[in-house]
Amino acid sequence: MHAGSGLLDRLGGRYRPLVTDLLLALGYVGAGLLLGQEQPPAGWRSVDVLGAVLTALVGLVMVARRLAPVAVFATGSALWILFIACGYWPVVNSMPALLGLYTVAATRRRPTALVCAAVVAGAWVYAGIGNIEHSSMPTVLAQAVLFPAAVFVVGRGSGALAERNRQFAELTLQLRRQQEEKACQALTEERVRIARELHDVVAHHMSVISLQAGMASYVFPTDPAASRRALDTIADTSREALEEMRRMLVLLRVGQEGQQDGQRHGQRDGGSVPDGADGADALEDGAAYAPAPGLDLLERLLERVRGAGVEVTLDVAGSPPRLPQGMALCVYRVVQEALTNVLKHAGPTRAAVSIRYARRTLVVCVANEAGDNFRPNKEMSPGHGLIGMRERAKIYGGSVTAGPRDLGGFEVRLTLPAPTTSDRPGGLPAPGTGDVHTR
Repeated sequence: MHAGSGLLDRLGGRYRPLVTDLLLALGYVGAGLLLGQEQPPAGWRSVDVLGAVLTALVGLVMVARRLAPVAVFATGSALWILFIACGYWPVVNSMPALLGLYTVAATRRRPTALVCAAVVAGAWVYAGIGNIEHSSMPTVLAQAVLFPAAVFVVGRGSGALAERNRQFAELTLQLRRQQEEKACQALTEERVRIARELHDVVAHHMSVISLQAGMASYVFPTDPAASRRALDTIADTSREALEEMRRMLVLLRVGQEGQQDGQRHGQRDGGSVPDGADGADALEDGAAYAPAPGLDLLERLLERVRGAGVEVTLDVAGSPPRLPQGMALCVYRVVQEALTNVLKHAGPTRAAVSIRYARRTLVVCVANEAGDNFRPNKEMSPGHGLIGMRERAKIYGGSVTAGPRDLGGFEVRLTLPAPTTSDRPGGLPAPGTGDVHTR
């Protein structure tokens, strides 16, 4: 259905100018024939069958004016001069000649247009000389100069405007392609960054497994209970490591489907790049190889934001379950990115971070009031920071919404399914089901 309508639109766009010119030519023919039925001024003969045929030919030749402007103008002008030479009133077929001059002036070089304007002026003077007994030569000369000159100026201006519009359309298309490429590149870089952090999480799990396995082996003869606890820890940790490893592999699968997804979200996210990197880097104070942060470092993050001039509060409701390290990192990064945007776009203001632990969901909300420098139509347009939020929430089956608040300010809301301790199918949901919605 969509393909058929698209084909009809393309065909309609291709043949619409031809249909317009056909209707215009028929209108000229009809107007010329009606005008020819009137009593002509003194010195001119009435339009008979020959005059009607010439009138029809002069009008119909204008159908092809866009395809061959100069040839159509030459043909129409020749027929018009023949019409005048036969003694018919020249005004009957003057409009098609002026239309042909307009088309040449709008689509061809200036010298060619000037020659065509001179032809129209010459035909007008020729008509005045042919009926010199009943014509005022000053009036004829004025018309021969003013009419072609006016059409020439309008045609040149229309052609220049059409050329500027064409260049603007090309630049717009080029800019859109560049934005799509940047969005795709940012998506790939963000996925690699997240995968690197998940790699650190998996490496931590493997270290725990190695230590617990060594301890279990060491205490097995003397303390079977401690050995069993170590084996339970190994089972839980290995299950969590496998989950994070699977998510990391899914995340790194950035083939054609991933690139198209990045282009779609890049267009929706506005394509703005904050300083060429993830905005969350503005609140990082650790080394590049520091351990991946979690909710235990959230208070330290808020202290840094308060030190930068934003009054931020933290509200936690519900019984916090034990979050897998990767999910805790996701929550930390989303809060970090949202607060970074507050610092960048709202300036000194108040913000609130709330975490709600429910039986089935985990909801994190970061909201701020509108600061003195808040400009939602420009700086607050979503950029690649939201791409990172989307990717982080996506691998845990969650979603992110971001947009202006009704009472002013901005709000970012992260929703994740509550973690479970059992393995699949009752375990964590499959990644890749989340999305970002920008209000």
